[in-house]
Amino acid sequence: MKDLNPLQMILFFVLFLPCAWIAISGFIASGRSAFLWAMIIAFILSLIIAYAFRIADQWEKAVILRLGKFIGLRGPGPFFIIPLVDRVAYWIDLRVNTTDFKAEKTITKDTVPVDVDAVLFWKVLDPEKAALMVHEYTSAISWASQTALREVIGKAFLSEILEGRAKLDAELQKVISDRTSQWGVEVSSVEIRDVVIPSGLQNAMSMQAQAEREQHARVILGESEKLIASKFTEAANTYANNPTGIHLRAMNMLYEGMKTGNSMIVVVPASVLNTMSLGDTTGLIALAKTMEDQKGVPKVWSQEVTTSTEKQKPDTK
Repeated sequence: MKDLNPLQMILFFVLFLPCAWIAISGFIASGRSAFLWAMIIAFILSLIIAYAFRIADQWEKAVILRLGKFIGLRGPGPFFIIPLVDRVAYWIDLRVNTTDFKAEKTITKDTVPVDVDAVLFWKVLDPEKAALMVHEYTSAISWASQTALREVIGKAFLSEILEGRAKLDAELQKVISDRTSQWGVEVSSVEIRDVVIPSGLQNAMSMQAQAEREQHARVILGESEKLIASKFTEAANTYANNPTGIHLRAMNMLYEGMKTGNSMIVVVPASVLNTMSLGDTTGLIALAKTMEDQKGVPKVWSQEVTTSTEKQKPDTK
């Protein structure tokens, strides 16, 4: 039932007040009761005319029944009906409407219970069918959507529901449209908002996804190791016939390791030094340092002995 339009009240007072003023003035002047009856009749006529005046909004259509029979649609804008004969059965909203619906504990094709929330966007294309072909078309659309959602979920696997929502939305829209088209209703779109699965299954799927990510990471690491090994092989082939190059590379490695200034001990197997031709170089450096130390020790010891002898010699003078 649509609310009373303020223009109806204004129309009532515009029609009744002048008649009431004339009737009261005549009754006071002549004292005749006929003026009172005239005022009563004016009141009833003004009320009937005000009731017959209706206004439909831009997005509305009024379904008119005359003595219970459909005679047509009115609106948008102002129109009149015959009081006590005509009545406005429905006010049909032609705008796009939304309906929320859900399916709880619905079993998928792979026997997984899920809760699915969805929203339906629809509009009335034929107000006559929406008013005459179904009782409470808004409620009928809601129930039809819910049953269609359960039907579509029962035919799909859980992976399809989680990954292929666009395909599921299109299928759901087709099923609902087939049911509502006979009511003069067009389904614009259907969107699945949320899919809730049991917590135990969520943990299992999380572990599976983590295992797949670790597997993918290991594959990438193996491919990287393979690429590194191939590059090392190419480098070894390059240094095999170039001793000078491998010496320079070895010296650069030592320099890079010691240039930070921190104390560091590098343990290198002798076989590796021999392979890098660093064994002879290292030995020569160590031998030179040892010989230098040995030459320096007697000189210091001789100087210390001479000094101590001079201190112990008595004064003969």
